[in-house]
Amino acid sequence: MKFILTDHKLGISMLRKSFKSVFTAAAVTALSFGFTMGMAEAKDKLTVYTAVEPEELAGFKAAFEKENPDVNIQWVRDSTGIITAKLLAEKENPKADIIWGLAATSLLVMDNQGMLQGYAPKGLDKLDKKMYDTKNAQPHWVGQRAWIASICVNTREAEAKNLPMPSTWEDLTKPVYKGHVVMPNPNSSGTGFLDVSSWMQMWGEEKAWNFMDGLHQNIAVYTHSGSKPCKMAGSGEYPIGISFAYKGAQLKNKGAPVETVAPTAGVGWDLESFAIVKGTKNLAAAQKLADWSVTRQANEMYNEAYAVVAMPGVAKEVENFPAGIADAMIDNDFSWAADNRMRILKEWQKRYDEKSQPKG
Repeated sequence: MKFILTDHKLGISMLRKSFKSVFTAAAVTALSFGFTMGMAEAKDKLTVYTAVEPEELAGFKAAFEKENPDVNIQWVRDSTGIITAKLLAEKENPKADIIWGLAATSLLVMDNQGMLQGYAPKGLDKLDKKMYDTKNAQPHWVGQRAWIASICVNTREAEAKNLPMPSTWEDLTKPVYKGHVVMPNPNSSGTGFLDVSSWMQMWGEEKAWNFMDGLHQNIAVYTHSGSKPCKMAGSGEYPIGISFAYKGAQLKNKGAPVETVAPTAGVGWDLESFAIVKGTKNLAAAQKLADWSVTRQANEMYNEAYAVVAMPGVAKEVENFPAGIADAMIDNDFSWAADNRMRILKEWQKRYDEKSQPKG
C-alpha cells in the first residue's frame, strides 16, 4: 500500500513536470509566433489598383519587395475600364494608395478631377520626356510602357474558313469576316477605348463612326477584357481578335497558331502608367513603389513582354512582335482622348452594346 502511494506521488510529480515543459514550450512558440506576426504587421500594406495582366503581377511584387522588404503590395486588379470606374466611384473616399499600370488616358480623367498627388520619382530624368506628365513640376502621372493595338489572327482557323489575312483596319469590314471578329468593349477595356479613340484621331469622328458601323456587322461579340479577343483567337473560338501586340506575341511564343498584324494605316496605343492617389495615408510606401518603377530593373522587366518602355536604350526586340510596329504608332493625343472619353463611350454604348458579353 505504501509502495502504491509513493508511486502515485511520483506519477503526479512527473505529470506536473511534463505539463510545465509543455506549457513552457507552448509559451515560447506563442511568443515566437506573436513576434513573427508582429514583424509581418510592421510591414506597410500598400493597396495598389492595377490593370496589368494577372500573370505578371507576382513577378513585379517579388522584385519590388526584395528591394523594399518593409512594404507589402496588395493588388486590386481588373480591366482598365472597370478599375477606372471603381476609382472614380471612390473619389470622395479613396481606397487605393497608388494606381500602377493603368492607361494614361484614365489617369488624365482622374487628374482633371483633382484625384492625383504630384511626385517626381528618383531617376525620373532618365526617362523619355514623352512618357510622363511634363505640365506639372511634380508629375501627376508617369508612364511605364506602351501597349499597342493589333489584330490577332488564328492562321489555322483562317485557312479552314478561307479567310484572307487582313492588313488594314478597313479589311475587317469586308463581308467575308462576318461573325468571325471579336473586339473589346471600350467601356470596360482600355484596349477597346484606345482603338476607338485612335480611329477618331486617324480619320476624324465621322469616318471613324462609319467604319465602326461596318465593323459592327462583322463582330461576333464584344468582350470586357482587352486581352480576351486575342486569347479567343488563340484557342480557335473565333478566328480574329482585335487586341494588343503583347498578347499575340505571348500566345505565339507558347505555340498557339497566332499571327499578330499591325494594320498599315497606323495603330493606337496607350501608356501603362502610375500615379499616387491624393490623400493616401501610405505616402512614403507609395513613393517607394514610384521610385522603383522608374529604375532600369523595372524597365527591363517591362520589356520582357512589351517592346516600348519609358527608359531609352533599354528595350530589346520582343519575339514575335509585329516588325516595325513602333513606327506605326500614331501621334496619340492623350489629353483629347481623356477630355472626350465619356462622350465617346456613351455614343459607342448606344450604337453597339447589344453584342457585348454579359458582365461577371
